[in-house]
Amino acid sequence: MTLSKTIITRSTNHTRFVAVDAWKRLGLITLSTDLTTERDYRNIFPADDVGLYTSRVPFENPTNTDNLKLMAPRLTSAAALLPDDQLLAAICYSCTAASVVIGDDAIKSAVQNHFPNTPVVTPSLSAVRAFSALNARKISVLTPYTIGTSEPMATYFRQHGLDICQFQCLGIEDDREMARVSEESIIEAAILADHPSSEALFIFCTVFPAVNVIDEIEQRLGKPVVTSNQATAWMMLQHANIKHIPQNFGQLFSYTAATLD
Repeated sequence: MTLSKTIITRSTNHTRFVAVDAWKRLGLITLSTDLTTERDYRNIFPADDVGLYTSRVPFENPTNTDNLKLMAPRLTSAAALLPDDQLLAAICYSCTAASVVIGDDAIKSAVQNHFPNTPVVTPSLSAVRAFSALNARKISVLTPYTIGTSEPMATYFRQHGLDICQFQCLGIEDDREMARVSEESIIEAAILADHPSSEALFIFCTVFPAVNVIDEIEQRLGKPVVTSNQATAWMMLQHANIKHIPQNFGQLFSYTAATLD
Protein backbone atom coordinates (compact mmCIF):
# COMPACT_ATOMS: atom_id res chain seq x y z
CA MET A 1 0.00 0.00 0.00
CA THR A 2 1.39 3.40 -0.92
CA LEU A 3 1.62 6.24 1.53
CA SER A 4 -0.99 8.26 -0.35
CA LYS A 5 -3.60 5.60 0.38
CA THR A 6 -2.60 5.08 3.98
CA ILE A 7 -4.53 6.72 6.78
CA ILE A 8 -2.06 7.96 9.39
CA THR A 9 -3.42 8.59 12.86
CA ARG A 10 -1.94 9.91 16.09
CA SER A 11 -2.52 8.16 19.36
CA THR A 12 -4.38 10.13 21.98
CA ASN A 13 -2.26 8.52 24.70
CA HIS A 14 0.64 10.82 25.42
CA THR A 15 4.06 9.30 25.81
CA ARG A 16 5.27 9.39 29.40
CA PHE A 17 8.84 10.48 30.04
CA VAL A 18 10.20 9.14 33.30
CA ALA A 19 12.71 11.51 34.84
CA VAL A 20 14.75 8.80 36.54
CA ASP A 21 18.43 7.94 35.99
CA ALA A 22 18.35 4.32 34.86
CA TRP A 23 22.15 4.16 34.97
CA LYS A 24 25.18 6.06 36.13
CA ARG A 25 26.94 8.08 33.44
CA LEU A 26 30.70 7.93 33.04
CA GLY A 27 32.86 9.96 30.67
CA LEU A 28 35.93 8.68 28.85
CA ILE A 29 38.61 10.59 26.92
CA THR A 30 40.72 8.23 24.85
CA LEU A 31 43.48 8.80 22.34
CA SER A 32 42.46 9.03 18.69
CA THR A 33 44.58 5.89 18.13
CA ASP A 34 43.18 3.89 21.08
CA LEU A 35 41.83 0.49 19.99
CA THR A 36 41.35 -1.05 23.43
CA THR A 37 39.91 1.03 26.28
CA GLU A 38 36.26 1.16 25.20
CA ARG A 39 36.17 -2.59 24.62
CA ASP A 40 37.72 -3.26 28.02
CA TYR A 41 35.21 -0.99 29.74
CA ARG A 42 32.30 -2.69 28.00
CA ASN A 43 33.53 -6.02 29.32
CA ILE A 44 34.08 -4.78 32.87
CA PHE A 45 31.17 -2.40 33.50
CA PRO A 46 27.70 -3.77 34.28
CA ALA A 47 25.73 -2.92 31.14
CA ASP A 48 22.47 -2.31 32.99
CA ASP A 49 24.03 0.16 35.41
CA VAL A 50 26.53 2.22 33.39
CA GLY A 51 26.20 4.55 30.44
CA LEU A 52 29.65 5.25 28.93
CA TYR A 53 30.19 8.41 26.88
CA THR A 54 33.43 8.77 24.92
CA SER A 55 35.45 11.59 23.41
CA ARG A 56 38.84 11.38 21.73
CA VAL A 57 41.94 13.57 21.82
CA PRO A 58 44.27 13.82 18.79
CA PHE A 59 47.51 11.88 19.15
CA GLU A 60 50.38 11.25 16.75
CA ASN A 61 52.71 8.27 16.95
CA PRO A 62 55.43 7.36 17.83
CA THR A 63 54.65 7.09 21.53
CA ASN A 64 57.33 9.21 23.16
CA THR A 65 57.35 11.91 25.83
CA ASP A 66 57.32 14.77 23.31
CA ASN A 67 54.22 13.51 21.50
CA LEU A 68 52.49 12.61 24.77
CA LYS A 69 52.94 16.16 26.07
CA LEU A 70 51.27 17.55 22.94
CA MET A 71 47.91 16.30 24.20
CA ALA A 72 47.93 18.60 27.24
CA PRO A 73 46.48 21.72 25.54
CA ARG A 74 43.91 19.58 23.72
CA LEU A 75 42.28 18.00 26.75
CA THR A 76 39.78 20.74 27.55
CA SER A 77 38.48 20.68 23.97
CA ALA A 78 38.22 16.89 24.09
CA ALA A 79 36.29 17.08 27.36
CA ALA A 80 33.94 19.64 25.82
CA LEU A 81 32.81 17.00 23.31
CA LEU A 82 31.32 14.87 26.07
CA PRO A 83 27.55 15.32 26.60
CA ASP A 84 27.28 18.59 28.49
CA ASP A 85 23.69 18.11 29.55
CA GLN A 86 24.41 14.83 31.33
CA LEU A 87 25.54 14.54 34.93
CA LEU A 88 28.74 12.49 34.74
CA ALA A 89 29.85 10.63 37.85
CA ALA A 90 33.49 10.78 36.72
CA ILE A 91 35.65 11.31 33.63
CA CYS A 92 38.69 9.18 32.83
CA TYR A 93 41.61 10.34 30.70
CA SER A 94 42.82 7.04 29.33
CA CYS A 95 46.57 7.23 28.77
CA THR A 96 48.99 6.00 31.41
CA ALA A 97 52.23 7.39 30.02
CA ALA A 98 50.70 10.79 29.26
CA SER A 99 49.16 10.93 32.73
CA VAL A 100 52.70 10.78 34.08
CA VAL A 101 54.47 13.21 31.72
CA ILE A 102 51.59 15.74 31.71
CA GLY A 103 50.78 15.19 35.38
CA ASP A 104 47.65 14.06 37.24
CA ASP A 105 46.91 17.57 38.51
CA ALA A 106 47.36 19.19 35.09
CA ILE A 107 44.99 16.67 33.51
CA LYS A 108 42.43 17.20 36.25
CA SER A 109 42.64 20.96 35.78
CA ALA A 110 42.27 20.72 31.99
CA VAL A 111 39.19 18.50 32.15
CA GLN A 112 37.62 20.48 34.98
CA ASN A 113 37.95 23.66 32.95
CA HIS A 114 34.81 22.36 31.25
CA PHE A 115 33.43 20.06 33.98
CA PRO A 116 34.42 21.91 37.18
CA ASN A 117 32.59 19.62 39.60
CA THR A 118 33.30 16.24 38.01
CA PRO A 119 35.96 13.88 39.43
CA VAL A 120 38.79 13.12 37.00
CA VAL A 121 40.44 9.68 36.90
CA THR A 122 43.90 8.93 35.50
CA PRO A 123 45.50 5.50 35.04
CA SER A 124 48.66 6.46 36.90
CA LEU A 125 46.96 7.60 40.09
CA SER A 126 44.42 4.76 39.84
CA ALA A 127 47.32 2.30 39.87
CA VAL A 128 48.76 3.93 42.99
CA ARG A 129 45.35 3.73 44.69
CA ALA A 130 45.08 0.07 43.62
CA PHE A 131 48.42 -0.91 45.13
CA SER A 132 47.50 0.88 48.34
CA ALA A 133 44.21 -1.04 48.52
CA LEU A 134 46.05 -4.30 47.86
CA ASN A 135 48.64 -3.40 50.51
CA ALA A 136 51.38 -3.93 47.93
CA ARG A 137 54.46 -1.71 48.12
CA LYS A 138 56.94 -3.83 46.16
CA ILE A 139 55.90 -4.21 42.52
CA SER A 140 57.08 -5.50 39.19
CA VAL A 141 56.13 -3.60 36.03
CA LEU A 142 55.47 -4.66 32.44
CA THR A 143 55.15 -1.99 29.76
CA PRO A 144 54.90 -2.25 25.98
CA TYR A 145 56.81 1.04 25.58
CA THR A 146 60.45 1.84 24.93
CA ILE A 147 62.75 2.39 27.90
CA GLY A 148 62.78 6.16 27.32
CA THR A 149 59.00 6.40 27.41
CA SER A 150 58.82 4.10 30.44
CA GLU A 151 61.38 5.83 32.65
CA PRO A 152 59.05 8.64 33.83
CA MET A 153 56.60 5.99 35.07
CA ALA A 154 59.31 4.37 37.19
CA THR A 155 60.10 7.76 38.71
CA TYR A 156 56.40 8.44 39.32
CA PHE A 157 55.91 5.18 41.22
CA ARG A 158 58.98 5.75 43.37
CA GLN A 159 57.74 9.24 44.22
CA HIS A 160 54.51 7.64 45.44
CA GLY A 161 56.35 5.31 47.80
CA LEU A 162 56.47 2.17 45.66
CA ASP A 163 59.52 -0.05 45.35
CA ILE A 164 60.09 -1.38 41.83
CA CYS A 165 61.65 -4.84 41.93
CA GLN A 166 61.75 -5.30 38.16
CA PHE A 167 60.75 -3.19 35.14
CA GLN A 168 60.27 -4.91 31.78
CA CYS A 169 59.83 -2.94 28.51
CA LEU A 170 58.80 -4.51 25.19
CA GLY A 171 60.17 -1.61 23.10
CA ILE A 172 57.11 -0.92 20.91
CA GLU A 173 56.81 2.67 19.59
CA ASP A 174 53.38 2.69 17.91
CA ASP A 175 50.39 2.34 20.25
CA ARG A 176 48.32 0.74 17.48
CA GLU A 177 50.86 -2.09 17.42
CA MET A 178 50.69 -2.35 21.21
CA ALA A 179 46.95 -3.01 20.85
CA ARG A 180 47.66 -5.97 18.55
CA VAL A 181 49.94 -7.93 20.90
CA SER A 182 48.43 -11.37 21.47
CA GLU A 183 47.14 -12.49 24.84
CA GLU A 184 49.59 -15.39 24.81
CA SER A 185 52.49 -12.97 24.36
CA ILE A 186 51.22 -10.79 27.21
CA ILE A 187 51.03 -13.78 29.54
CA GLU A 188 54.58 -14.84 28.65
CA ALA A 189 55.88 -11.28 29.07
CA ALA A 190 54.11 -10.92 32.43
CA ILE A 191 55.72 -14.06 33.78
CA LEU A 192 59.16 -12.82 32.70
CA ALA A 193 58.48 -9.37 34.18
CA ASP A 194 57.63 -10.75 37.61
CA HIS A 195 60.17 -10.76 40.41
CA PRO A 196 60.10 -13.14 43.41
CA SER A 197 60.23 -10.21 45.83
CA SER A 198 57.37 -8.26 44.30
CA GLU A 199 53.95 -8.26 45.94
CA ALA A 200 52.03 -7.37 42.78
CA LEU A 201 52.50 -6.90 39.04
CA PHE A 202 51.47 -3.77 37.14
CA ILE A 203 50.83 -4.02 33.39
CA PHE A 204 50.65 -0.44 32.23
CA CYS A 205 49.31 1.11 29.03
CA THR A 206 45.62 1.55 28.30
CA VAL A 207 45.88 0.21 24.75
CA PHE A 208 47.70 -2.96 25.84
CA PRO A 209 45.00 -5.71 25.70
CA ALA A 210 45.75 -7.31 29.05
CA VAL A 211 42.49 -7.28 31.03
CA ASN A 212 41.21 -10.56 29.63
CA VAL A 213 44.24 -12.45 30.92
CA ILE A 214 44.47 -10.90 34.40
CA ASP A 215 42.98 -13.95 36.10
CA GLU A 216 45.32 -16.37 34.36
CA ILE A 217 48.38 -14.28 35.16
CA GLU A 218 47.31 -14.00 38.81
CA GLN A 219 46.95 -17.76 38.98
CA ARG A 220 50.34 -18.31 37.36
CA LEU A 221 52.13 -15.79 39.60
CA GLY A 222 50.16 -16.26 42.81
CA LYS A 223 49.91 -12.51 43.36
CA PRO A 224 47.63 -9.60 42.37
CA VAL A 225 47.81 -8.13 38.89
CA VAL A 226 46.84 -4.54 38.15
CA THR A 227 46.40 -3.14 34.64
CA SER A 228 45.74 0.42 33.51
CA ASN A 229 42.18 -0.12 32.28
CA GLN A 230 41.27 -2.42 35.15
CA ALA A 231 42.47 0.17 37.68
CA THR A 232 40.62 3.09 36.09
CA ALA A 233 37.43 1.04 35.72
CA TRP A 234 37.74 0.13 39.41
CA MET A 235 38.02 3.81 40.35
CA MET A 236 35.21 4.88 38.02
CA LEU A 237 32.79 2.37 39.55
CA GLN A 238 33.56 3.70 43.01
CA HIS A 239 32.99 7.30 41.91
CA ALA A 240 29.63 6.15 40.54
CA ASN A 241 28.92 4.31 43.82
CA ILE A 242 28.29 1.07 41.93
CA LYS A 243 28.95 -2.10 43.90
CA HIS A 244 30.10 -4.48 41.20
CA ILE A 245 32.67 -7.28 41.24
CA PRO A 246 33.17 -8.43 37.64
CA GLN A 247 34.30 -11.98 37.15
CA ASN A 248 37.66 -12.87 35.60
CA PHE A 249 39.21 -9.40 35.88
CA GLY A 250 41.38 -9.85 38.93
CA GLN A 251 41.08 -9.61 42.68
CA LEU A 252 41.34 -5.79 42.73
CA PHE A 253 37.55 -5.40 42.44
CA SER A 254 37.13 -7.02 45.84
CA TYR A 255 38.89 -4.01 47.42
CA THR A 256 37.91 -0.39 47.98
CA ALA A 257 40.12 2.64 47.46
CA ALA A 258 41.02 4.52 50.64
CA THR A 259 40.50 7.82 48.79
CA LEU A 260 38.85 8.82 45.51
CA ASP A 261 40.74 12.05 44.81
